[in-house]
Amino acid sequence: MEIVALIQSIWTIVVMVIFFGVLLWAFSRKRKSEFDEAARLPLDDDDSVEKKYKEKQ
Repeated sequence: MEIVALIQSIWTIVVMVIFFGVLLWAFSRKRKSEFDEAARLPLDDDDSVEKKYKEKQ
C-alpha cells in the first residue's frame, strides 16, 4: 500500500512542476509579443493574415 502512496505523491509533484512550467511559459515576457499578435488575428483583415502567414514560411 505504501508504494501506491509514493507513486501518487511523485505523480502529484510531476504534474505540479508541469503546471508551473506552463504558467511560466505562458506569462513569459519573451512570449508577450507573439501572444499579442495572436490576440489581434481575429480583428485583422483576411489579406493581412495571409500575408503574415506567407512571410513566416
